[in-house]
Amino acid sequence: MLPILRRATASVFAGVLLGVATPVVLGSAPALAADCATPGRLSTDTSWARAMLSIDSVTAFSRGDGVEVAVLSTGVRAGHRQLAGRVLSGRDAVTGNGAADTDCTGTGTQVAGVIAAAATANGPVTGLAPQTTVLPVRVVPDTGSTQSAADPAQLARGIDFAVQGGADVIVVAVPAYQDTAALRQAVASAVQKDVPVIAAAGDLGSAQDGNPAPFPASYPDVIGVGAIDEDGKTYGKSQRGAYVDLVAPGVAVPTLQGGDASAQGLVEADGTALAAGYVGAAAALVRSRSGKMPIADLTELLTASASPTMTGDGFGAGVVNPYAAVTGRLTAEKPKALPALEPAAAARTGAENQRRTVAFIGATIAAVAVVAVLMVTAAVRRSRRQHWRPAMAPPPVEHEEPIEPGPPVMLLEESADQRR
Repeated sequence: MLPILRRATASVFAGVLLGVATPVVLGSAPALAADCATPGRLSTDTSWARAMLSIDSVTAFSRGDGVEVAVLSTGVRAGHRQLAGRVLSGRDAVTGNGAADTDCTGTGTQVAGVIAAAATANGPVTGLAPQTTVLPVRVVPDTGSTQSAADPAQLARGIDFAVQGGADVIVVAVPAYQDTAALRQAVASAVQKDVPVIAAAGDLGSAQDGNPAPFPASYPDVIGVGAIDEDGKTYGKSQRGAYVDLVAPGVAVPTLQGGDASAQGLVEADGTALAAGYVGAAAALVRSRSGKMPIADLTELLTASASPTMTGDGFGAGVVNPYAAVTGRLTAEKPKALPALEPAAAARTGAENQRRTVAFIGATIAAVAVVAVLMVTAAVRRSRRQHWRPAMAPPPVEHEEPIEPGPPVMLLEESADQRR
């Protein structure tokens, strides 16, 4: 098979197939396999992910200047117009040597697109951190066929290459499903050098795939990222577990496409790799604006500023919020007491007696109110019986008295009739 020459530096003839020499033209695009990725159709001229993450607003504060983001995937197509001049040659961790600035499969270019794609007039695709530099590191073979898992040895080598290449942020787009000492050591080395590792949770979260534990996302010092759709629901293949720290857009996301012969391929793509790209870009924005803070502080800032979403082991702390992360800050200061207030005494004579006094006063007021209501009610009922007129005693009976008193009557004197 005729080997593919990835870079031409002069007019040469390379390889012979069936006796025919194939020329390589100076400056021409590298030859591509027949099954390389091709541009897709976008269903809309806008990007819901761009609106959800407020990309146009956050870039007013930070654009990722001076930050290098390593993308560990299938490579990144440096020739894409929206990445021109900001993709390094990188390293191929699969073969152990060579560059990784081509991408037949397309996955790495898609991730690089959500991180660093330059905005174009009326174009729906723009990276969250469009001024970052991309360091491509190939950790899965670039065969044109998407792989859901990386070899842990190659992934460990890729992390080491990223650190050696001066990466400020590492985005692992393809997880491994084996926990090895070499992979743990590579992550520990990156963390020791204050290089955050942001890893996709993986796309084996469906019932038939079994939701296996992904690495390095499952490691405690790594930020694991799941994917959501436009409605905030989990992507059907996004893996779930305690290792998910954040979620980000990962369904029908407009982004760049690698593999095609043109310089402006676009596609709508799915996957936790894209979500990890967005979180990696957010970390790049923070580092560009606030400097190289410790990984623990960066992780706390990203998770504490996340937008609330549905609960569950597939959402972590919520949706990454680049605007809040860039404009917010952490503080270790303890709350201060108000100047005019003094803390209450801890003795019982203070708060406890006050509560008792308030309770007694309240009970007294309530009792007086009840008595008043009863008295008013009785008065109203009595007034109704009296037809609302005051009740008064009747006047005494007056008897007529003689003007002159008669002769006294002798009680013991017999009358003349009785004597007869």
